[in-house]
Amino acid sequence: MLEIRELHKAYGKFHALNGLTMTVGDGALYGFVGPNGAGKTTAIKIMTGLLEADSGQVLIDGRDVTGFEGELKTQIGYVPDFFGVYDNLTVGEYMEFFASCYHMDGLLARKRCLALLEQVGLDERMDFYVDGLSRGMKQRLCLARALIHDPAILILDEPTSGLDPRTRFEFREILRELQEAGKTILISSHVLSELSELCTDIGILDQGRLLAEGNMEDILARVNTSKPLVITVCRNLDQALVMLKNNPMVQTITVRDQEISIHFSGDQEEEAGLLAELVGAGVMVSSFVREPGSLESVFMQLTDQEEERSVLSYEAESGL
Repeated sequence: MLEIRELHKAYGKFHALNGLTMTVGDGALYGFVGPNGAGKTTAIKIMTGLLEADSGQVLIDGRDVTGFEGELKTQIGYVPDFFGVYDNLTVGEYMEFFASCYHMDGLLARKRCLALLEQVGLDERMDFYVDGLSRGMKQRLCLARALIHDPAILILDEPTSGLDPRTRFEFREILRELQEAGKTILISSHVLSELSELCTDIGILDQGRLLAEGNMEDILARVNTSKPLVITVCRNLDQALVMLKNNPMVQTITVRDQEISIHFSGDQEEEAGLLAELVGAGVMVSSFVREPGSLESVFMQLTDQEEERSVLSYEAESGL
């Protein structure tokens, strides 16, 4: 388990991290998101021992490793958002160089390197020079390098940035396989739709603090009650509107043809009660559905950049 407790980091008067506290559970695939300047890269550099915090702790399995770069190097693998300058090496030489950094050489190093290159689909490019690889191949090679010492925790900073859709898909599949094999993975990315499909957990950072953290399904459930309820009525539309106007949990009503969109503050049980009341009053309801939340919705709401709701596309809207 990776725990971050009360991390602070300032650059002059600017506070990049302002008491960041978060927990990445064993075996989680944790999405780490936030707007530009939120402090993600600063936090990742501190987690990986590349930057010293002003105060706070980084704990692995309950042990404070803050400032102990040796401890971090043995337990964390890091994939940065840039590849580095190793263009004059072949893929095999690149891997063996990093194996030597972890005191592996000879047959042991070659077997380990080949196994990892097979895992990321680069075993047939052992003799290719690094500068001849595509960006996607370089990212897979960087991932293989980060796994050379078999770390328990893998941290990736924007690993799919600039990759084409097929390469992003292949990279995601490799990460899924690693997570299923027991790796704990933290991934920073701006592609929120990608994270919502991939991650088991999420942490949303803004202005150096964590705004929300938890299981992906639980986080998405928080936003669902703020999304409109869309009710399609086949008969007795006027009766439905009267009932909705008199319901204290209905905040706004929008009507287009036979479709009613409402902001309803109740939970799922209260939604069911509203449907039962409408049907009981003789309103013929053909559809009754809450517009689904998304990771983008959560992100925009929590970072005070709330997206326009789809209700605004309707012809008329009246506040109650």
